[in-house]
Amino acid sequence: MDDLNSFLEPGIMVRHPDCPDWGVGQVQSNIGGRVTVNFPDEGKVVIDSRRVMLIMVSPDRF
Repeated sequence: MDDLNSFLEPGIMVRHPDCPDWGVGQVQSNIGGRVTVNFPDEGKVVIDSRRVMLIMVSPDRF
């Protein structure tokens, strides 16, 4: 499976599609198919880009 989040860069705001209660998180890094996101209600989470497509959020939407 391809890297579903290869376009994400540090600073981009995202939501996890399966965990909306985590809130809007900020991408910290995107290296080798692993995206580290800091979510306000869950903390720092490393996401496997081959399994989860994060939802990019516009800054005026959160």
